[in-house]
Order: sequence, then C-alpha cells, then structure tokens
Amino acid sequence: MTKFAWEGKNRGGGPASGEMEAPSEAFVLAQLRREQILPLKIRKKGTDLAIRLPWKGEKKVGGKELAIFTRQFATMIDAGLPLVQCLDILGLQQENPTFKKVILKIKEDVESGSTFADALSKHPKAFDPLFVNLVAAGEVGGMLDTILSRLADYIEKSMKLAKKIKGAMVYPSTILAVAVIVTVVLLLYVIPIFAKMFSDFGQALPGPTRFVLALSDFTRKYFLLVIVFIFLLVAAFRWYYRQETGRRNVDRLLLRLPVIGSLLQRIAVARFSRTLGTMVSSGVPILESMDIVAKTAGNKIIEEAILKARVSISEGKTIAEPLIDSKVFPPMVTQMVAVGEATGALDAMLTKIADFYDDEVDAAVEAMTALLEPMLMVFLGVVIGGLVIAMYLPVFKLAGAVGG
Repeated sequence: MTKFAWEGKNRGGGPASGEMEAPSEAFVLAQLRREQILPLKIRKKGTDLAIRLPWKGEKKVGGKELAIFTRQFATMIDAGLPLVQCLDILGLQQENPTFKKVILKIKEDVESGSTFADALSKHPKAFDPLFVNLVAAGEVGGMLDTILSRLADYIEKSMKLAKKIKGAMVYPSTILAVAVIVTVVLLLYVIPIFAKMFSDFGQALPGPTRFVLALSDFTRKYFLLVIVFIFLLVAAFRWYYRQETGRRNVDRLLLRLPVIGSLLQRIAVARFSRTLGTMVSSGVPILESMDIVAKTAGNKIIEEAILKARVSISEGKTIAEPLIDSKVFPPMVTQMVAVGEATGALDAMLTKIADFYDDEVDAAVEAMTALLEPMLMVFLGVVIGGLVIAMYLPVFKLAGAVGG
C-alpha cells in the first residue's frame, strides 16, 4: 500500500484535498469519483512528481465552438434524438480534441445517471455557471431545446459584441505598435550616426537636438533595464488589479474616463440586460440569476451595484430601486426595468434594453475610432516628426551660417 496526496473539487465546486493509502493512483481516482470529488492532482506522498489527470490541462473552449455545439444540440433535441445520442454525435464530429474529450466525458457521466447540468458543471473551463444553470432550468422545466436555442442566441450576440470592440482596437493598437518600433529603431540605430557627425561640428547644438541625443544615449545604455522595468510595472499593475481594492479603484477610474468610460458603461449594461433577460425568461430563480449576472458584469463597480440589488430583492424590494441608487445604470435602463417589473414582462424589457445598448455600443465604438484617428496622427507627427526635425536643426543652422 502506498500513501497518496490528492487535490480536487467537491460536488459544490469548493476546493478539497487529503491523503489516502491505496495500491495505485487508479484506485485513488476511482475512490474519489465514488465520493463525488473531481480530482485535479494525485501524487505519491513524499514525492514532488504529480500525476496529471486528463482534464487538468483543459483549455477554454472558444465561443464559436460553443455556439455551434449549442445550436446543433438544440436542433437535435428538438428533432427528438435522445440526449446521449446527441452527445455521442457531437463529440465524435468535434474537431477540437480538448472539447471532444469534454463532450464524450459528459456523455459517459449522463449514461452513468448524472443529470446533464451536473455533468456540465464538472467542466467549468468549457461551460460557465450561466450555461449550467440555464441547462438545469431547461431540464427541470422540460424545455431543454428552447433553453439551448436561447443559449446559442446569447453566445452569438455576446461574441458579436466582443468582436466589435476588438475590431475597433486593432487599428489604434497597430499604429501605436508601429510608432513605438520606429521610435526605438531611430533612437538605437539612426540617431547615433547623426551623433558622430555632429561631434565634428565644433558648434553648440540646439536644445532639441541635445535632448534627443541624450535620450538616444540613455536608451542604448539602459534598453534592457527599461524593458525589465516595463515588465515589472505591468506585473505590479496586474497584482494590484487582482486585489479587491485595486480592482474597484481601477474600474471606477475607467468608468469616469471620457469616451472610454461611456463605452464601458454601455457594454456592461448590454451584457447585464442580455444575461439577466435570458436567465429570467428561462425560469432561473431571480436571486441565482443576479449572482451569475454580477460575475459576468466585467466591472467591479457595476458588479457591486448588481449584488446590492440582489440583497434588495431578498428583502422583498424591487430590482429597480437599488439600481437607481447606484448611479451606475442610466435612468432609461432603471425606468424600463421598473416598468418591466410592474407589468410582469421583465424578460422582454431586458431584451429590448440589450438590443438598444448593442446599437449604442456600435455608435460609441464608431465615435471612439473617429476620435482616435486624428489623435494618433498628431501623436505620430509629434513623436517621429519631432525626432527627425531635432536631428536636422544643426544642419539647417550650419547651412544658414554658410549662407550668411
């Protein structure tokens, strides 16, 4: 018998760990499964070599793959195919090996007696809590095909929104990257050539030229240190942002920024409305829905406003009241939510809000792109043009002296 140490997750998703004497790691794995524990790592006691399990290395499934899987699944269920057969077909035709393994594992769990939602919950990197909770509601309500269709719509619209935002950032990011590369090349390789030439002038150089030469000299001497400093700065910011206070401060600042703040607010409102509307229309209890919606908000300030609304609902109040008090959600949104609650059509109202703010995000992205283009041109002109002019000032000065 050998002593093994193991780490994993219990049925509720919480961390679990312990030790077990067993003849092999396979015995430990089987025992943990019987105890409804999802093992993540098993190693022999006294050794540092961990036995990695197949799903430990699961990668996040792409949104496009998930949307196609969900849409095809809904079609098959609607056509009357059994759940296990649907999973078998979708698993075998899946091209992504990681996703294929996940689907076939879910099929095995369902065949063993697990509910579809419970089987999905064992793969959080592929299926988030929103997906699992909606599927659970669909299983209980006997409308799994309808729920899967709504999920596919939700995923596709979320992907469309993300694609718009990423597309808007490609152009400015490319321009900035080119500007940085050109500037570094000038400072490291081009300006030193001018420096050698200017050393034979025997005259005082203009102030801008001296500044650029000093900057070039500094960059050549300390280039690696500057790169290390930038990496440390980024690492420090990421650490700060992972802290509760840090994330709150940064997210509050982002919401207050001109143009960007308005865009982030509209994105958050669209995501909040779309997610909550999908869950409410699918029959997920409102308190559970608010918990999941808060986690998908993408901004700590908005997340806290949603959680306060959840507390308000648990105390018997409406959703709209705390949203109004938070000052984060626009008045139009809170008023439409209030009307939706009063008329019993909250899901329909939230869908209308989401559609409206999807269009608002489009307009905001276009406005931001239109504003960034001239700003980037000015930036390029000032930085690169300034470097070039600073290098030619002594030449102009010498030409003027000769001409005079």
